[in-house]
Amino acid sequence: MKKKNRFRLILVLVIAALAVLFFVLDLNQYLTLDYFKARQQAFEQFYGDHRLMTVAVYFVVYVVVTALSLPGAAAMSLVGGAIFGLWLGVLVVSFASSIGAALAFLVARFLLRDYVQNRFGDRLRKINKGVERDGAFYLFTLRLVPIFPFFVINLAMALTPIRTLTFYLVSQIGMLPGTFVYINAGVQLAGIESAGGILSPGLILSFALLGIFPLIAKRAAAFIQARRVLSGFSKPDRFDYNLVVIGAGSAGLVSAYIAATVKARVALVEKEKMGGDCLNTGCVPSKALLRSAKMLSYARRAGEFGFKRTEVDFDFAEVMARVHRIIRKVEPHDSVERYTKLGVECILGEARITSPYTVAVNGRALTTKSIVVATGARPMIPPIPGLDKIDYLTSDTLWNLRELPKRLVVLGGGPIGCEMTQAFARFGSEVTQVEMAPRILVREDPEVSEMIGKVFESEGVRVLANHKAKEVVGEGESHVLVCEHDEREVRVPFDNILVAVGRAPNVKGFGLEELGVRIGQRGTVETDDLLQTNFPNIYCCGDAAGPYQFTHTASHQAWFATVNALFGAFKSFKVDYRVIPWTTFTDPEVARVGLNESDAKEQGVEYEVTTYPMDELDRAIAESEDRGMVKVLTRPGTDKILGATIVGPHAGDIIAEYVAAMKHGLGLNKILSTIHIYPTLAEANKAAAGQWKKAHAPKNVLQWAERYLAWRRG
Repeated sequence: MKKKNRFRLILVLVIAALAVLFFVLDLNQYLTLDYFKARQQAFEQFYGDHRLMTVAVYFVVYVVVTALSLPGAAAMSLVGGAIFGLWLGVLVVSFASSIGAALAFLVARFLLRDYVQNRFGDRLRKINKGVERDGAFYLFTLRLVPIFPFFVINLAMALTPIRTLTFYLVSQIGMLPGTFVYINAGVQLAGIESAGGILSPGLILSFALLGIFPLIAKRAAAFIQARRVLSGFSKPDRFDYNLVVIGAGSAGLVSAYIAATVKARVALVEKEKMGGDCLNTGCVPSKALLRSAKMLSYARRAGEFGFKRTEVDFDFAEVMARVHRIIRKVEPHDSVERYTKLGVECILGEARITSPYTVAVNGRALTTKSIVVATGARPMIPPIPGLDKIDYLTSDTLWNLRELPKRLVVLGGGPIGCEMTQAFARFGSEVTQVEMAPRILVREDPEVSEMIGKVFESEGVRVLANHKAKEVVGEGESHVLVCEHDEREVRVPFDNILVAVGRAPNVKGFGLEELGVRIGQRGTVETDDLLQTNFPNIYCCGDAAGPYQFTHTASHQAWFATVNALFGAFKSFKVDYRVIPWTTFTDPEVARVGLNESDAKEQGVEYEVTTYPMDELDRAIAESEDRGMVKVLTRPGTDKILGATIVGPHAGDIIAEYVAAMKHGLGLNKILSTIHIYPTLAEANKAAAGQWKKAHAPKNVLQWAERYLAWRRG
């Protein structure tokens, strides 16, 4: 081992010495087009007299330059075409570049691979498996499409398990088209004898080809990949549909809507209810329930509004009946009737993807050019012993309740758990919220979690953060959740338990596994920036694709997935995740877009914080809603917004101004200079911008202004 390390050290020193000599002696000047053009006749004369020697010297120099990753390979390729002509030039450069790349690959592997794999092996396991499975194709596309410098590819591939012979052969083939383009350009360049030669059609065409080659190569790589993946499947001569969308939730509905709008023939398959989770078990019913709960909270706060007493008599069953009336009122927006009128063929049934071109449903085989998977997600159920022996609630089954739980445990401190915790506490349940993390709403900043936690406690909620649920046991006619906290057992009796620990994507049971569509480590369908799976005509959007589980993000993704599926042959669009807002609809609401302090610290992003308290806002004071804050992160020394968090009434509406500002590159100065209606909650945004401006006031200018105005007074 010591001998191997000594040899590594010697090799590093030799390479370093050669590189230093190259730059100290300014050898780069000999590897430029200017140097060649100045001595072109001499080179051509020498080549005419000593053909074999010229080829050999050129070959060796090219190998050394590429092996040491020195600058000049591109110029040498052009020179090779100029001296040797097209076919000999392609032959010499193709082998020289491949051998040089292989040497660079072997050196990098010898020096670095053991260290990198030993140090980062766990993180690289997925990459290693991918290279073992498809490494040759990855390398081929990298060689064919010259996006990254070749020396970077040599180094990166050296750290992977790809075989040396595979690396060499794939490099030889993959670099051949690019080599041909460069050598041809060199041949044309050699023919310039006057300024007019620059305008020759051959030279113009050659350099135009040089410029557009990466685009052509990218298209070729995509075509080859598609043929490779789809080669084992029979492609129909004609298709029934341009697009089949699986799932009629937020993502699926938008996909079908867009496809119908552009006059595609589209089928939308849904196995349960149109509208998906958002309409039937998520956004719509939860917000309806929260609204009723808020009315009760206002009644209990009657004294704050000048009333001596307000009593509200209610029946929980009637509250839940209202929730279902709201669902029915919204249903027509997502109905079969509406989408049929739009031109979508709606099919109620269970879809199964049987090939990249075929979806089976209700005994029919639908042939389609492309498929969009928008199958959503379902409540995640943790493996807690005893939980499966009781009739627990989830965000799907909660809406069947007609009797208010007397003692309710909410398992989970995320958005769904927090919203339902507050709602049921306001209806009169004794609610205990159990969260394994150190605090509720762990994605938000600590002071936000603290604010909401204090509100919950003031409303009678028992918040148990940093408590791990261990078991559900029976005690007489009731149940007990056994938790662990600081190595102590904590027992929480309950009548009902709501499991709200997150949602798992729906990716199984409809053919993805059998077909070979890749599923990522987080359980979502693997997609690229175009929302394309490893099958080029199958796309995925919404909760099944991740990384966000928001209705508005699903709709956002659906546009990209649908447009790329229908028109990707001409123009494709990368999905844009730069500005993703969200809101937790507690009271007060918690809304965020971009970075918060926790994210910025974790990512090492420098920032400044501006905070404006809601208890200074006139409208919030007038409505007795003066709690919360506006917190804005900006890049130091500028008004560029990195992120904003708002805690307060209607925070989800107020934050829209920051979403638009970040999307279109507007800073706090623009918000400050915008007229906001008085008195409104949106003024909080302008007030926060004013706080930032005050902290960044130009002190020197103000001092001069003070002197000037004093002088004006005489």
